[in-house]
Amino acid sequence: MTTPLHHVLLDTDIGSDVDDALALGVLLGSPADVRVEAVTTVYGDTLLRARLAHRLAALAGHELTVVPGAEDTLSGREVWWAGHEGAAFTDLETEPVHDDVPADRFLAEAVLARPGGLDVMGIAPQANLARAIARAPGFAEAVRTLYLMGGHFGPDAGPEHNIVSDITAARAVFAAGIPTVITGIETTRRVRIGRDGIERIRAAGPYGVALAREIDAWTGFTGEGWSVPHDPITALSMLRPDLYRTEPGTVTVDDEGVTTFHRDPSGHVRLVVDADLDQVAEEIVARIERAGTTATPRSRSAT
Repeated sequence: MTTPLHHVLLDTDIGSDVDDALALGVLLGSPADVRVEAVTTVYGDTLLRARLAHRLAALAGHELTVVPGAEDTLSGREVWWAGHEGAAFTDLETEPVHDDVPADRFLAEAVLARPGGLDVMGIAPQANLARAIARAPGFAEAVRTLYLMGGHFGPDAGPEHNIVSDITAARAVFAAGIPTVITGIETTRRVRIGRDGIERIRAAGPYGVALAREIDAWTGFTGEGWSVPHDPITALSMLRPDLYRTEPGTVTVDDEGVTTFHRDPSGHVRLVVDADLDQVAEEIVARIERAGTTATPRSRSAT
């Protein structure tokens, strides 16, 4: 068997916007490229988020280590909660999670045990990551690459959710010097998964059915008939970098949560500035389909 190119720790606020669940599907549907070593959850009811992540992975035939993390923000900003998180599933309290160790400690110990061997993917507010950096001085140097979804770097830039939700944490992460690839919403908003793509996902076995219900919950919440796959686009930036164009530099965050990219050939951050949008959308749907259609579900049901 081919050894995956990436061994990933996924840090997520899965359960609100469906894009976190779709990003997990992209990773699970890419076994030749990536092994998900563990999932950590952050922001709000992280125990519920962890149980949901475990259930979804089980429906795709994977028994993942899932660790609930920081519920509160480092900045003190109130957590935003949509209200539909986990509502489409029954008996989530039966899902096993690893809550005997804080997620930041888990992240730090995992990375330090394999310096240069693990990529970290952050698709949420960044309290877990900032806490790991503070807990373990060698954490930043030991991460292979950090892949982030966050920020708004376009000409009409304003605050973006993952950054403004915890400005303190975001600043700590950007200041740590970790080699980082970041995708902002000026890029992700250019990609949509329309009805055809959603129905392809729905047809991908019990896992696809469950994901489609999460899509329906989110599009019902937003009133839109499509899904913007913010987080899957970040996942694919790791798996198919040939589909993206990036530029080097650094990132700062102001007091309002607005991000600024400073171009610098020696910078530790690479910002996605363009992508093959049609191919990115197709790759996302195809990899999620693969996750569902090749799965032997480990959960009792898709609910």
